[in-house]
Amino acid sequence: MVTQKSPYPYWFVLPAAIVFSVLFLAPTFASFWFSLTRWDLFSAEFIGLENYRQFLREPFLIQGTVNTLIYAIATSATKSVLGLLLAVLLTSGIWAQGFLRTVVFFPVLVSTIGIGITFAVLMHPTNGMINVALSAVGLPGPGWLTDPSLALYSVILVDLWKGVGLATLIYIAGLATISQDYYEAARIDGATRTQMFFRVTVPLVRPATVTVVTLSLIGGLRSFDLIWAMTRGGPGFSSDVLASVIYKQYQAGFYGLSTAGNVILFLLIGLIILPLTAWFNRREVDL
Repeated sequence: MVTQKSPYPYWFVLPAAIVFSVLFLAPTFASFWFSLTRWDLFSAEFIGLENYRQFLREPFLIQGTVNTLIYAIATSATKSVLGLLLAVLLTSGIWAQGFLRTVVFFPVLVSTIGIGITFAVLMHPTNGMINVALSAVGLPGPGWLTDPSLALYSVILVDLWKGVGLATLIYIAGLATISQDYYEAARIDGATRTQMFFRVTVPLVRPATVTVVTLSLIGGLRSFDLIWAMTRGGPGFSSDVLASVIYKQYQAGFYGLSTAGNVILFLLIGLIILPLTAWFNRREVDL
């Protein structure tokens, strides 16, 4: 069997390989090395796995891990559902469709830190506009960011408001690839709108779902900026995630310890995303 030789020389990939090595491979291997040391800006002392043992003994690590998983799963699942529903609505020919798409997507363009600071003000327990509006209609306003049982979920709500626009855009692109012949055939067979949604739209928009779930899950697992801007992991440690625990170690000057935390977070993301991606790909082949 004769294999066709590629018309492009291998050195065509050299610029991309250099950039990838400098920006990803070198920092990754450096992080693994520094996680095995006690280091500062001027020196590094090799201490083996001591940083990992100390980090895993961190009293708030388990809570931070649980919060990270809750945050990632809640945001990715909800963005997938809301994004698909909004995409179907915004491709149905409703009035002011183009304007509504802009409104839904606009929060994606705004700075995450800016959104976090803004909602921290809006969710203030006494002077925040949200609780003031609730009290005006006779409803008690909760401590959105001061109640330990609500703080993490309040940040999740803000993350959904900011991120659902990107999920909607991906689903709109996915819906545009579905041939109208499928819907016409379903109508001829007497399918209702609900049946067409679950038996035509949902299966055929599956590649978009895979993209939304994967991106949202990765973003949720490495979330930091919005949480830090709104709660700084508080009250107490109730809304701490792995990234904020790592950052607090950096603030305290434990650079090797926090680098080990970064490696643990990197491995956690890989352990979740790689099997999930393989499962998605296998299901796509089966279909």
